[in-house]
Amino acid sequence: MGEFLKVLNFQEALEQIRQNFPSCKEERVPLTDACGRVLAEEILSPEDLPAFNRTVVDGYAVHAEDTFGCSESLPAFLDFAGEIKIGCEVDFSLSKGQCCWIPTGGMLPPGSNGAVMVEYTEKLGDDTILVYRPVGPWENIMQKGEDIRKGQIVFNRGQLLRPQDIGLLASLGICEVDVLKPYHTGIISTGDEIIPVDQTPMVGQVRDVNSFSLAAAVKNCRSIPQVYPIIKDDFAILKAEVATAIQQNDIVIMSGGSSVGIMDVTLDVLLDFADAKLLFHGIAVKPGKPTMAVKIGDKLVIGLPGHPVSALMMFYIVCAPALKLSPLPVIKAQLTENIASQAGRDDFIPVQLYREGNEWAARPLLGKSGLMSILSMADGYIHIAYEKQGLKKGASVEVYCF
Repeated sequence: MGEFLKVLNFQEALEQIRQNFPSCKEERVPLTDACGRVLAEEILSPEDLPAFNRTVVDGYAVHAEDTFGCSESLPAFLDFAGEIKIGCEVDFSLSKGQCCWIPTGGMLPPGSNGAVMVEYTEKLGDDTILVYRPVGPWENIMQKGEDIRKGQIVFNRGQLLRPQDIGLLASLGICEVDVLKPYHTGIISTGDEIIPVDQTPMVGQVRDVNSFSLAAAVKNCRSIPQVYPIIKDDFAILKAEVATAIQQNDIVIMSGGSSVGIMDVTLDVLLDFADAKLLFHGIAVKPGKPTMAVKIGDKLVIGLPGHPVSALMMFYIVCAPALKLSPLPVIKAQLTENIASQAGRDDFIPVQLYREGNEWAARPLLGKSGLMSILSMADGYIHIAYEKQGLKKGASVEVYCF
């Protein structure tokens, strides 16, 4: 059983993961806990914003027509009719030839349709205001519903809520929202050669990088990681740990033991579960060909390569699009040099982004594929489809940002 292969191309593997990914649950949370969460509902505005015509300057509310033609040498003379207080409803209206004092944010009185900035006025006695600059209709005024209309779509389902989005929802009086629950993701590092990071490796041993990098990547997808102890290549111990992880999480991500070898028991362990279904064992990609996925009941287990660079790259390529709940950021850029690629497989190349004039440039990081420092320098990766034999310098590419 350990040598049974079911190799797919990249798109087929991604589709298998999407189809078999656990359904995301929802929960209602107060607005104070909603930042960084993904909306599970469409938000419609319950009211107009602003709810009334209001000024955006300190000055005088006027009939705009009363100021037409005025200038510093020929000011308009307006009768002072009173004062608007901030936060108070207006209980009077203006007649032609009248004005009133209004602070920034004040409610525009009926009969007026503009506001003159105080810098362009002068008070003449107690009853007369001189206006030295004309204003157009609705100048310096934010009209009712100008920001958002009642019933307008404010946010679509899938929107990642940022601080400014929280402020907008608060301004509409929305104090609770339905959001997607983060996935609980188990992380298991396997292999006889793997040791804890606080130990010094002997010959042939390597520190457990994947538990840390994958847990950080899971958190970056706004999901909740649960890291389990390092497991040696022992069938019984590994199966017991996988059983625990499946029971405690929505998804389980394993690293190591996904290639074909005598000591690689991961696939045998996963297929030993009664309700296990192999989705694929191998993807025609570079890096990360020995990636696999097994459905166990309603849970999904994804096996990544043991090498830290390949494991993290494959996480971004096949796990993050489904785990993140919101679209991955993509930047269009121009390639700074030629890249060779082998037809018949999908290649994923880490790149560094920088500005060239008004455009983004993507510099491929083409060192040895196993160098962790190269991945640390990368801002994202580009995808070279299996039917292509590389890309030329200057080609427009999409960079999938980490």
